[in-house]
Amino acid sequence: MSQTSLLDCGVTWRGIGLPEANAALEAWSHKMGGMHRPCAADVAAHGLLHDGRLVAVACTAGLIRETVAGAPWLNRGNAVELARLCADRTSLCRVALRLWRVFTFPTFGRAYAVSYQDADLHSGNTYRFDGWQRVSFARAGGEDRRSGRKARNKWVWVWPPQNTKQSP
Repeated sequence: MSQTSLLDCGVTWRGIGLPEANAALEAWSHKMGGMHRPCAADVAAHGLLHDGRLVAVACTAGLIRETVAGAPWLNRGNAVELARLCADRTSLCRVALRLWRVFTFPTFGRAYAVSYQDADLHSGNTYRFDGWQRVSFARAGGEDRRSGRKARNKWVWVWPPQNTKQSP
């Protein structure tokens, strides 16, 4: 019987192209679809691969608004957004989030990471169990101006956790 070492398990975390990330997001039916923001230069994608097959993606982007709703101390100058997190099976989202937070986020040179999570679709456990802090609620109104889809209520999560009573 042969044994496989941890170094030999065929798992890789690396930067990937946006077209590859978008294809995976579409194939895995991410609710927001692929990353199609006008400022594509501000978007980066990373993937978790197993034996060369993409099994999870995390897409990073600059903030769309100048500040984060309900947390104005988070802004374009000090925060980056984890804009998409998706996997071919849900248990890998937590793995991809941890890899992104530990290895990818520090490369952006920002003090904070934020992520918006659909309040109606997700419990928040993926971020909560990774140590992120829920800092605000963004109430939807009307349509998303960019996509034309009905806007959704969102929770805003931040890394690293903050004492929001004394915002930085």
